[in-house]
Amino acid sequence: MGLGGKHMFGSIEETRVTFVEKGVDKDRRDFLKKLLEHNGFEVLTAEDKKKSEEDPQLYTVAVTDMVFNPTIWIYQRKLKTFDGHKVTPAYWNQETIDTRPQYWERRSKNNP
Repeated sequence: MGLGGKHMFGSIEETRVTFVEKGVDKDRRDFLKKLLEHNGFEVLTAEDKKKSEEDPQLYTVAVTDMVFNPTIWIYQRKLKTFDGHKVTPAYWNQETIDTRPQYWERRSKNNP
């Protein structure tokens, strides 16, 4: 799903939530859950329905804070990493663990 800017909300079981990302694998789910809980959010996750048995299990990650928008929080530099630095878009997308915000030094996965 990634950073999109659109505020998506709904419910998981009977709890109203803001969706952070949908259709993520277990590693991404665990990363987001740990990062968001570190920043003080109550995180709920749910297994997405599989279309067939061969499909991998995907998950939905959400928070109970109805005004949380990941794009806004990241670009306003409100989220903190585990070592106290500010979360950058590249860190959020798990492209790098470097949290320096120098956009001119940003490199894509395909162009190191």
